[in-house]
Order: sequence, then C-alpha cells, then structure tokens
Amino acid sequence: MVEGFEETIGRGKGSTRLYATIDLGRARVGRTRVLAGDPVNPRWYEDFHIYCAHFAAHVVFTVKAAQPIGATLIGRAYLPVRELLDADGNEIERRLDILDATKQKLPHGPMIQVRLRFCDVTTNRREWGAGVGSAQNPGVPYTFFSQRPGCRVTLYQDAHTPDAFAPRIPLSGGRSYQQGRCWEDVFDAISDARHLVYITGWSVYTEITLIRDGARPRPGGDATLGELLKRKASEGVRVLMLVWDDRTSVESLGMTWGYMDTHDAETANYFRGTDVQCVLCPRNPDVGRSAVMGLETAYLISHHQKIIAVDHDMPVRGSSSRRRRIVSFVGGLDLCDGRYDTQFHSLFRTLDTAHQKDFHQISIADASIDKGGPRQPWHDIHAKVEGPAAWDILYNFEQRWRKQGGDHELLVDLNALASLIIPPSAVTFPEDQEAWNVQVFRSIDGGASCGFPTTPEEAARSGLVSGKNSTLDRSIQDAYIHAIRRANHFIYIENQYFIGSSFAWKADGIKPEDIEALHLIPRELSLKIVSKIEAGEHFVVYVVVPMWPEGDPEKESMQAILDWQRRTMDMMYYDIAIALEANGIDANPKDYLTFFCLGNREVKRSGE
Repeated sequence: MVEGFEETIGRGKGSTRLYATIDLGRARVGRTRVLAGDPVNPRWYEDFHIYCAHFAAHVVFTVKAAQPIGATLIGRAYLPVRELLDADGNEIERRLDILDATKQKLPHGPMIQVRLRFCDVTTNRREWGAGVGSAQNPGVPYTFFSQRPGCRVTLYQDAHTPDAFAPRIPLSGGRSYQQGRCWEDVFDAISDARHLVYITGWSVYTEITLIRDGARPRPGGDATLGELLKRKASEGVRVLMLVWDDRTSVESLGMTWGYMDTHDAETANYFRGTDVQCVLCPRNPDVGRSAVMGLETAYLISHHQKIIAVDHDMPVRGSSSRRRRIVSFVGGLDLCDGRYDTQFHSLFRTLDTAHQKDFHQISIADASIDKGGPRQPWHDIHAKVEGPAAWDILYNFEQRWRKQGGDHELLVDLNALASLIIPPSAVTFPEDQEAWNVQVFRSIDGGASCGFPTTPEEAARSGLVSGKNSTLDRSIQDAYIHAIRRANHFIYIENQYFIGSSFAWKADGIKPEDIEALHLIPRELSLKIVSKIEAGEHFVVYVVVPMWPEGDPEKESMQAILDWQRRTMDMMYYDIAIALEANGIDANPKDYLTFFCLGNREVKRSGE
C-alpha cells in the first residue's frame, strides 16, 4: 500500500497507472500489476515468493508510473537487509519513506507499507542437503503443475541407440539399464495414434526420417515425417502443430531459410492445404511489456518447447484394449534436421547412410556433404511420459493452442471421448520399481499461454510471477534451485548454454545490469559449493557444455554468448576462491567446479 501520492505527483485521480518493483542489488526480483485510477492510496495486496542468492545492502521498492513507452520514476524506498536477517525468520512489517534520486524525502511525504519474511534455506534440514529422498518427497513447491505419482518414464540418450552400443549399467535387484530409442518410439507412437497428435517445436522439418537403423526396420519406416503426419491426418487423426515462427524468415520476400535455419516457412508451406494444421507461433510479448521489449521478444527470443502428445493403446495382458490413454514426449530433441545421432556421434562415417539426406553443419563455414563433411554431431536427452503427468504436457499444448493456435474448435474434445480415452490415472502400482513421481516444469508467459490464474493471489499460490499486467511461469528455474539446494555430494549438468546470474558479474567493460540474464542457477551452484567449503565437506559440480553453441563462432552474436558464458564461470570461480581463502584451504577451485566439452575424431579406415 502507498500513501499520499496524489499531492506528490500532482495529478488528478484516474490519470496515473502505478506499479511497484522489488530489487536486490542489481537484480529485479518482483513487479506488481499496474493500478489505474487511485493515485491517492494505491493498494496492490500482492504476495511474492522470491528465491534469493544476491549480495545486497537493501531491499529496494520502486514506484513508477507506466507509460506507453517506458515508465516514469516516482521514487524509491529502502529496507536494510540486516533488519530481515536479524528477524530470525519472523515476519516484519514496515512503513518506508519514498525517496527521490538523492535519497531525500519526496514532497508531502509519501510512504509504502510492506511485509517481509526471510527464510534461511540452510536452516531447513528437511530440504537443505537432504538429497532426492524417497517417493514421499512432495516435489517442488509453488508450481503450476504439481508432482504426479504413478507415472512411467522412458529415458533417451540421443535420438537413437544402435544395438552395438551396449555398456552394462547395473541397477538394483540385479537388473541392467535398458537403453531407449527415442525416434523409434516417436515413430511408433505417431503411427499408433487414432485421435490426436499434438506437436510443438523450435524446429520441425518435414523431410527427415525417424527410422534409419537398417538392423531395426519398421513397416513404413522409410516415410518422411511430413508424409507420416499427412497420412495420419488423412486417417482422421487430429494433427496440430505449433512451430516457432522465426521472424527473420519472411516468406513474402522469398526468405524461407531464416537466420536460424529452422525451416519454419518451408514446413508451413508443406502442410498448407492438407489435413495437418500447422501454425507458426511467434514469441508474442505479454501485454505488460513495453514496446521496445516487445520488439526484442518477437525477434530475439524463440519458443523452445519440444513436446509430442498422442493417444496410445491401453495394453492389457495378452492383447490390447479398445480404450486409449495419453502418452507424451518431452525434452531437448526437435524433430528436425541434424538431430538424428547415436552415442558414436560420427563426423564422417554415416554420410552415405544415416545422414546421406540429413547433412547439417552450421558451426563450420563451407562444410558440406559434397566436400566430405564433417557433419555437426548432436547430443541431447529426451523422455517419454506415461500416466497423469502425460496429461500435464497435453494441457500445456492446449493452453498454448488456445493462445496462439487460432481455431479452438480444432482441439480434440477429450470429454466427448471419455468412453475411449481414460482420464488421468496411475499406470503403475505404488510398489512397482518402475513407478515414477513426475512433475512438469516450463518457462513461459501469458503472451504464449492462456489458463493462468486471473488474480495475483492465485498466481502466487501457483508459483507464477505476476506483475505489470504480465504473468510468467518460471518453474524450470525453481526446479533447478530446489534440486541444487537438496544436493548433498555432487551435481551434474548438461546444457547447450551456461549463462546466468548476471547481477553478480564483474563490471569490467560492461554494465551487468544491462545484461538481463538474471536467473539464479549459476549463483545457486557457487553458493552451494561455498556452503560445503565452510562446512568442511567435499562437493563437486560437473558441467558439460559444447565448445560453442550451435552456430558460427566468429559471428558477433556468438562471441557475445561466449563472453557472457566466460563471465558466468568467472563469477562462480571467484565465489569459490574467496571461500577457500577465507577458510584457509589450499585447493584449486576446479576441484569443486569443473567444465567439460564433448569432442570426437574419426580415423579413415581401409576401404573408406
């Protein structure tokens, strides 16, 4: 609540649109919705659940007036962090003066009333360093999708696993881990669908084939993805696709290739006039974003979800049932060129077989199949989800389709098919060793999805970040933080990028506050290591990243990414080095934090 604003800003009632922000140091960590029509005593009554990994002297509350472009600063209020720390986890309530840029009181003395409570995560022994725990672990709190028991999960390492790759990985009970084959299972799932096939992707390319292993053929396996989807749609299956619209591919100008080479315009053209409904989805800004941020969102940020949801047969002993269930796929593999690979990650040897019609290389200039490669290898992970969580993945698609897909009536009415498709239910018994608890996380905003709570109170209970008339689901970050804080001995991470916590970067040649890579994951990792150093316990974080992300490493944009990645690493190593010195430990920071890059080489064999 803010008091005494009408006299301060000198405007009549109804002429202002006020909102407030919360900052820790150089990081914006909270933002209220915009209130219009009450400049005298605006009341937001909003709750925030904020993860903290910042060095800050004050919690800063800033009041602004929203404008069509940007905002007008009214003033700031400061709460010393020491007051929060000294409260020992108890709630404090304060009325704070709102000050001008010189930290002097504003005319007529406006004030803001706030309530805060700081919870030190290291004092919560049920969470801090507790490990994954048992099946009774309730999952990540404050999320849109809760944890679902009774699921089954199939894990995939790369798009395919050949029979020749068979390292024995022992499991409990004398069993061995069975490698999954992602694109084979995707082909089977789409082929088996009777009612729906829903697909989202950063890129979906119609000319790829999913079945390429000559030792593991499938009936109809030589069909391209585009042919397979058109065939299913012609059979009466509802095939809906949401593909990211790369704004740099302008079909009317003949530019179907696009800066990111995602084939989005080609894919849309391929399905035009068919029974497949393919919608190109731009990254539309949420309504609360400024005009400048809207342009940045539309042209510089992509849709990155890669999911498939299908109806699948319901197995029964000895046969199959007439009833169907929902099965979903989720992870890091797009259905596009360059993604089919195995654990051998061949550079040259598969150019006349598996990759003869799928040569992809945008990281080395002038490389081509005519010149003998090399192709760009691709390592990623994916998963098939069965059970209640498979429905959450389907609900995510429905929310996105209703926001950006156009005709809502194209979505299959699952209630009308209740006699054929079973509702969300467990697919395993609790005592089954293959029973999984699964929770779906995502990073998405109200510009790309509907179905979010309409009030700030409901949004806070769902773990959503609401403010300035926008809503954000950031549960992927929150899941990372939850896992990092529970870790006890080590953390292993694979990612194409490793950039974040820019609020803690050194200001050498840049203004860190201008680099809005504010997520907490790198800082959470370094502070976790620091806590282990202070406790005298061994702990290691292993991070696997490519030498550079996909693309030409000489381009300015790629150099910026690599520079930001270096700054992220530097920040983490600095935290660790300071902790080692403070605790009198003679050790290398790399003993606690190590980065690796995958590489491969091939020697020409006789006869090749």
